[in-house]
Amino acid sequence: MSQSSVQEMYAPTSICFGCGPTNNEGLRIASHRIEGGLQMEFTPEEHHQAFPGMVNGGIIGTLLDCHGNWTAAIALMDAQGADEPPCTVTARYEVNLRRPTPLGEKLTVVGLAKEVSSDRVLVELTMTAAGKICATGNGLFVAVKEGHPAYHRWS
Repeated sequence: MSQSSVQEMYAPTSICFGCGPTNNEGLRIASHRIEGGLQMEFTPEEHHQAFPGMVNGGIIGTLLDCHGNWTAAIALMDAQGADEPPCTVTARYEVNLRRPTPLGEKLTVVGLAKEVSSDRVLVELTMTAAGKICATGNGLFVAVKEGHPAYHRWS
């Protein structure tokens, strides 16, 4: 994936642990457009382990949460014909850990916008490693307005 990620395009100074391009201690995910949503790839490192050779569930949850949030923001931007995405936050999300996630594999996360309304999006998420589904999930992500602590956090 050679084009810039949505994080680099719309939130280049973000400090978010999961998706902030400027957080050198974070995961720095890079989500890219696909039909109906976004896709990202992530290669976990030694310090992302829960036990030898397996990725920590909290790291998996963060990958799905941040990627789902960006899937929603881009879906709202597209639905509204806007030039930049609204600032969205997680209202709820669920992660189903389907099998242990191996450390030595590249992880692929796909987020698909399933229901888009004026200010919220329901996103379906799937994470695979070596072609096997390791985690699935879904989340509800909501655009926030001025006065919310996260408003304009991406600028």
